[in-house]
Amino acid sequence: MIPAIVATLVVLWQLVLVGYTYTLAGNAADEAVRAATAADRGARQGACQEAGRDKLPGAWEGGAGVDCGTGGGYVTADVRIEVPILFPGTVSFPFTVHGHAGAVEEEDD
Repeated sequence: MIPAIVATLVVLWQLVLVGYTYTLAGNAADEAVRAATAADRGARQGACQEAGRDKLPGAWEGGAGVDCGTGGGYVTADVRIEVPILFPGTVSFPFTVHGHAGAVEEEDD
């Protein structure tokens, strides 16, 4: 019975890590697009990437990718984060979690 309980706990822990990674990706995308809309056009990509990685814990930050785009008065941010296996900061699954956010560009008066 002990092996079944341990296996169940391991699977549950891994599901928690997957869910937490989705939460981190969504939050990072929101932060990135918020920073991008407030930045000047020339500094938008840098501000977006910095803000997208700023709130990520160190174990998730290394494999994260942040891309921002602008078109038609709309700014978008896409974040990709690798899902860790059992212990954050060690080995990651071969798939990534994606977060996406968008906002309307702020106009200069």
